[in-house]
Amino acid sequence: MTDRTPDRVLRLNIVLDRTGLSRATLYRKIQDGTFPRQVRIATRCAGWRESAVNDWMHNPMFYHVDDVR
Repeated sequence: MTDRTPDRVLRLNIVLDRTGLSRATLYRKIQDGTFPRQVRIATRCAGWRESAVNDWMHNPMFYHVDDVR
């Protein structure tokens, strides 16, 4: 058995609360590649992987999204 907890998907309001970023800043950082991209949950619904947001929070100044998917 593994000790890993399942990766949750966080919605926009939770991400904004955890990071302290404004909505505009969050989306600007996504465009610049300095914040994790959303994952599509449904047709009109997206969220962020909790592990990706946590990685960003550990080192926000030097975080960069890899081009590898």
